[in-house]
Amino acid sequence: MKSTGAKVRAVAAEIVDAVVNGGRSLDAVIRDNETRLPVSERALLRMLCFGTLRQHWRLQSWIAQLVSKPLRKRDSVINSLLAIGLYQIAEMRIPDHAVVSETVQATRTLKRPKMAGLVNACLRRFTRDNLAASEAADIEAQWNHPSWLIDTIRTDWPDDWQKILSANDERAPMWLRVNSLRASRDGYLLRLREAGLQAEGIEAIPDAIRLHEPQPVAELPGFADGDASVQDAAAQIAARWLLRDIDSIEGNLRVLDACAAPGGKAGHLLEIGGDRMSLLALDKDESRLASIDENLDRIGRSATVISGDASNPQEWWDGKPLDRILLDAPCSASGVIRRHPDIKLLRRESDIGRLKNLQLSLLKALWALLLPGGSLLYATCSVLAAENDEVIGRFLEEQKDAVENELLPNNNIHDLMRRKAYGYQVLPGTAGIDGFFYAALDKKKVS
Repeated sequence: MKSTGAKVRAVAAEIVDAVVNGGRSLDAVIRDNETRLPVSERALLRMLCFGTLRQHWRLQSWIAQLVSKPLRKRDSVINSLLAIGLYQIAEMRIPDHAVVSETVQATRTLKRPKMAGLVNACLRRFTRDNLAASEAADIEAQWNHPSWLIDTIRTDWPDDWQKILSANDERAPMWLRVNSLRASRDGYLLRLREAGLQAEGIEAIPDAIRLHEPQPVAELPGFADGDASVQDAAAQIAARWLLRDIDSIEGNLRVLDACAAPGGKAGHLLEIGGDRMSLLALDKDESRLASIDENLDRIGRSATVISGDASNPQEWWDGKPLDRILLDAPCSASGVIRRHPDIKLLRRESDIGRLKNLQLSLLKALWALLLPGGSLLYATCSVLAAENDEVIGRFLEEQKDAVENELLPNNNIHDLMRRKAYGYQVLPGTAGIDGFFYAALDKKKVS
């Protein structure tokens, strides 16, 4: 009978191999494969996959020392299995003998029994020679990032680059957003404590709660009823910034959430705006619209949800000007690497120029839909200047009826933000939140 532990490691190796050598998204590959395992083993599966990809370059530098010649391309899954074994020995509290036994057995589960001896010898030598204590072979192995990304972050953030890279390799905490239409944050914190869950708020972000330990959503009080949602605190800044003056507005605001899937920010906008606004939630990927509907249904709110290309409004816009636009632009996602370590492997330096051009085209296209006196909030989950303040600077140079509004949504949030030439940056790991960039742009009224 095959060991369950060996099966977990074999599936993990196939997932890591699909990311590293197949270019697939980690979340997607896990979703496609975790059902092969019992529910009780899925937490370990995720830990192995996420941890191995976070430490990819360091693990590969160790493998290079342990294997006399590179493995054949058709045996790339064994390279991933070796990385998983090394990660367990170096970073997890699993006895070395158990790691070696289960990982060697996984070669048979993967139908590579002839590789068992190699895997066994490499793992045993790794523990015997204590290679985990050796110095990193190069800068990629030291920081577990590709060199181009290290260089770019170091150039953009000369005083903070090491903190950013270190934060990227940490496990991200689980943040919740309390539904302000249904509950107060203090009230929900009490409900969490009564359920035996430890958590705390953050003063600068009024709806945010950080759990001390991640929990299945089914264990969260009132989650199914929409009392709370899972959303990083940095992402929660968007809705309150865009609707910062909602209480002083008369009438009904027409709001667009462009690039809205999976619907977290759309839901937050509706929780804050209530009946004082109508929301159009747009996304180019029609397959992701269901996730928006599901998120809004759970919190008891509704919006007009449509598929369309935000850079080509004539396909979907009804011609009625908008009061507010949230543009959560496609980006490198370099600010959320701690949640998605596969970004470090999947993103290429050549992507940044393409993304920068796309971001600027989205800004220009959506700006034409905004009512004079209206506001657009530009957001990315990137820390790269090329996608953030440089894009906003170029847009403001070209768009003479646009002006940056430097007023933050509240005074308390100032300590989380870094002022850029244009806009504000939250660095990953600041107060435990993700990396995000925001720039608020107002459209001048016609004189």
